[in-house]
Amino acid sequence: MAVSSNRALWKGAISFGLVHIPVALHSATSEEGLDFDWLDKRSMDPVGYKRINKKTGKEVDKENIVKGIEYEDGQYVILSQEEISAAYPKATQTIEIETFVSSTDIPFLYLERPYFVVPINKGAKVYALLREALHKTQRIGIARVVIQTKQHLAALIPSGPALVLDLLRWGNEIRGWENLNLPAQGMKAEAITEKELRMAEQLINDMSSTWNPEEYRDSFKDEIMKLVRHKAETGDIQSVVQPELAETSAGGAQILDLTELLQRSLKKGGGRKDSNHDAAPAGKPAKADMHNASTPTGRPPRRRAI
Repeated sequence: MAVSSNRALWKGAISFGLVHIPVALHSATSEEGLDFDWLDKRSMDPVGYKRINKKTGKEVDKENIVKGIEYEDGQYVILSQEEISAAYPKATQTIEIETFVSSTDIPFLYLERPYFVVPINKGAKVYALLREALHKTQRIGIARVVIQTKQHLAALIPSGPALVLDLLRWGNEIRGWENLNLPAQGMKAEAITEKELRMAEQLINDMSSTWNPEEYRDSFKDEIMKLVRHKAETGDIQSVVQPELAETSAGGAQILDLTELLQRSLKKGGGRKDSNHDAAPAGKPAKADMHNASTPTGRPPRRRAI
């Protein structure tokens, strides 16, 4: 199992009812696939991607590139950068929980990428309270979050001592199976006999074991890395200078009385999103101000654009 990263990818807060929990997101996965970088064999300099006109094969200057969406076959609508920027969702730095559902409600098809959620700025107690409440009720939170400029649907899931934010695919991104040639459910459709089913069950039981991810490895990667180590040990290695990435820091956040916020949330009818859920009695803020307290500290690992 890969070691978790100490570098926060995003900082903000979990919000449910009137309660805010200041948290940071850390990648829960490690991209262990092989990444073959392009290098100039004459100088061993990294080679990047160029903007190439697919028809002429010539490089296109940045100022001559516009963005378009294909509306019909071969027909594009051109959008200016200003129009695109205006459509970006507002980055509130908040994991806004809209509802809680049973932990068995979400099919595996919807799960896309997990992140460890870690409490920061004295948020440990309310973090632990939410984690234990989710464990006990066997619920998970369904939330929206904006990372960089993209809005995501996400599930907040208790997992051992951690809360995990698993980005979800939107419903319209899941393809249906209606057009697939699948056998109908049930034994009668394909004339499955009881004897055949018992034999299949016995085979499954005989092959069953306890899940241990350490038992499974990428054999292609292992072979390539064995070759890489051999070449390096024999001196067949080249020096390549890569650009460095700078990190930024984020500020703190105020933690208010937890019991009071929970009581006020219950009086307002639970944790479902309410257009007036920020209202509070005069002189008492409804929740800690996370909008201006934190800023993103980096971009999540590359997989899909987020």
